[in-house]
Amino acid sequence: MNGTALNEIDDLHWTLGLIQNLEVGLVVIDRQACIKLWNGFMANHSGIPAQNVAGENLFKRFPELPANWLNQKLESVFLLRNPAYISWEQRPYLFHFKNNRPITGYSKFMYQNITLIPLTSPTGDVDHIGILIYDVTDTATGQIALEDANKKLKKLSREDRLTGLYNRGYWEECLNQEYARYSRTESVSSLVMFDIDHFKKVNDTYGHQAGDEVIRVISQALQAQARKTDIAGRYGGEEFGAILTGTNGINAMIFAERLRENVASLSVQYGEHQINCSISLGVSEIDLEVQSATAWLEQADKALYKSKQNGRNKVTLFDS
Repeated sequence: MNGTALNEIDDLHWTLGLIQNLEVGLVVIDRQACIKLWNGFMANHSGIPAQNVAGENLFKRFPELPANWLNQKLESVFLLRNPAYISWEQRPYLFHFKNNRPITGYSKFMYQNITLIPLTSPTGDVDHIGILIYDVTDTATGQIALEDANKKLKKLSREDRLTGLYNRGYWEECLNQEYARYSRTESVSSLVMFDIDHFKKVNDTYGHQAGDEVIRVISQALQAQARKTDIAGRYGGEEFGAILTGTNGINAMIFAERLRENVASLSVQYGEHQINCSISLGVSEIDLEVQSATAWLEQADKALYKSKQNGRNKVTLFDS
């Protein structure tokens, strides 16, 4: 055997060794999706040696693969003779491998980026495809953790910590948006404002922590009654607001009266004390005479003030 032949054999061994030891999965399949190459990465993470899958149909051997979706991707590579790329954001993984990375041990599986590469024969035909599987678990879990943190921060920036309702700043943004929506569509909405009757007396008699518990319980009553489309917020101190989208004044009065009755029936347990309380409510249905979100809020406040003037524990609809 001459030197050239020996060099070619050495190059082949080197190439095969490189393929087997790649820190990337490599699967080569033919037109019939039969497995022609299964490198060390795939063997290590699947637990299946190459000799056990050689010549087998990829989809029969791994029925959990998304066959229809992957076949479409493979056919486009065969037809267009161009690579295709699939990121973990599109599909978290192709092969369901366990995550063995110590840094991201809390992930149950390996996140993967996939590249499908057309492989040409000596005649120039694309008769095989190489499937490259990249372990991107560290990147993916880091990005997911960052997104989760941003969502939590966003929620915190909108949420009143004591009650879990929207805080005043975000609730006022929603009020402005609802007014702008009405200005465009003239779609009916109503605003309910209420506060806790004689709340100062609760604080003075039982302490501020007891007052906080009363606020929490009444907030829960509001949340329980509000629909998903309603926007409930703590406006400040013991004052609350609810934007009832798609609700006219009559139905908003029904909502407010039901909430008033519910709160009046509550008995707030604080230590050895049973605290009973009530709320006064004002309702305003938006109309074309309302010139701003602030004016809408003022109408509901005026109705609330009338409820308090008339003895509290009442609901009043604004009447211009």
